[in-house]
Amino acid sequence: MIGVPLCSPPDRVPRVPVRRLPAGTIDCHTHVFSSAYELAPTRGYTPQDASLAEMLHMHEQLGVGRVVFVQPSVYGTNNAAILDAMAAIPQRARAVVALGMDATDSHLGELDELGVRGIRLNLADKGGMPIEFGQIGRLADRIKGLGWHLEFLFRSEDLGELAPTLRGLPAPVSIAHFGYVAADAGLASPPFQTLLELSRLGHVWIKLSAPYRLGDGDLPPWDNVVALAHALVEASPQRVVWATDWPHPNKFGPIPNDADLAEQVTRWLPDESVMRRVLIDNPEELYGF
Repeated sequence: MIGVPLCSPPDRVPRVPVRRLPAGTIDCHTHVFSSAYELAPTRGYTPQDASLAEMLHMHEQLGVGRVVFVQPSVYGTNNAAILDAMAAIPQRARAVVALGMDATDSHLGELDELGVRGIRLNLADKGGMPIEFGQIGRLADRIKGLGWHLEFLFRSEDLGELAPTLRGLPAPVSIAHFGYVAADAGLASPPFQTLLELSRLGHVWIKLSAPYRLGDGDLPPWDNVVALAHALVEASPQRVVWATDWPHPNKFGPIPNDADLAEQVTRWLPDESVMRRVLIDNPEELYGF
């Protein structure tokens, strides 16, 4: 499609990190891409192919045992790519899909049986995602009986406007990529303080993921992100999860090796018991493994 930029591919030679992740670790945010699946014409970027086999090899190198596939905006509400990937490894995978308000209760039940555990609301890269802001409350009411959650991606500057809605939702909420807060703005920045406040509410989960999206550089060491991770874990250790964000879509410069991301875990989670909670116990609860 003319005018839609082609993003960088992942590093296709993932190395083994200095320390492999604990057995049973769950990567809570990955995608798969293939030219076999039709892209949404309203997408904001064009991905390069990134296969399930490549993802599984990356996970083997890092020590990851289970995965949550998250619907990327470029496929709109056609969830076939991630549902097919989940079906290939059903005991090891869950998924978060994109749906419109026209999805029937019967369809929601079918997706639940397959291993779907949430609906993604991508307000940063909307692509083909049709949910309007005013429909979020009704959507939460529809999914709460399934035990699903709403997965949000938004720009940090929108957090102040979104916060009242997030506080009052009747279903759990997951916020990706540190809420896109600017790492160099520090712990006192208003968006990060709002994120901390939300994390203490009991129904809001935060993903420690994609440090390269926080204005601290495309490649490690991402020193400014460490303090953010420590503060979020201290605020609500039972509501934090971790992810690689493989294959790092919508990035157009250098891409980190995924071992770089695994090696941040010991910086973000230096306590062994907290590490197990964030990498294993918390996502088991959120995604129903």
